[in-house]
Amino acid sequence: MNKIPYNLIRSRRKTLSLQIKNGELIVRAPLKLPKDVIDNFVASKNEWIVDKLHQSKKRLEQQDAFKLTYGSTVLYRGCEYIIVAKEGDEIGVDNGTFYMPPYMDSDEIKDACKRVYRRLAKMHIIKRVGEVSNRMGVTPSAIRITSAKTRWGSCSSKKSINFSWFLIMADDDAIDYVIVHELAHITEMNHSKKFWAIVEDVLPNYRQRKSHLRDLQKRLAVEGW
Repeated sequence: MNKIPYNLIRSRRKTLSLQIKNGELIVRAPLKLPKDVIDNFVASKNEWIVDKLHQSKKRLEQQDAFKLTYGSTVLYRGCEYIIVAKEGDEIGVDNGTFYMPPYMDSDEIKDACKRVYRRLAKMHIIKRVGEVSNRMGVTPSAIRITSAKTRWGSCSSKKSINFSWFLIMADDDAIDYVIVHELAHITEMNHSKKFWAIVEDVLPNYRQRKSHLRDLQKRLAVEGW
């Protein structure tokens, strides 16, 4: 069995963990855990590691192959919008299109799309939070749009809620689910039965809405946003 190389990160943790990130195996270990114990643990997970590394490599290849050009489509609130060239310096969205200046390369087009997405997320999500919070009888202390990639939304102990601009790519049902989820945390800062009862009271089909996000996550992983 070939020894799989890994990046070892020691900290004041008590357990071992494995992570595959950008095609690399990362092992997190306690500060004084012997190296041979770590090696044996990695060897015992060989089959899992090989499979995850293969998946990661495939995903990276898909991301490298993904290029946005004029005529490509991008998601906005669950619908496909066509990227078109428009004379001038403006970027924006109109009538089923993302428009931007001509003669931009793939990276510039992607950056332009991101700027449009952030603007759209700020407009739609914050407006929708106001509408839903009135219905739920709660008031967040602040609403922010972030660039978080690992979570759609979050709620702090100070009742401030955050939403990733990536969420604006989801359909309206999924967007509302995330909004309700974070607003419910204002009342219940956990995922207890009481918390889910609040969510279900507002959105009886929240499980179905939540499932839409998994499909979006897969697409975002392939497209490398």
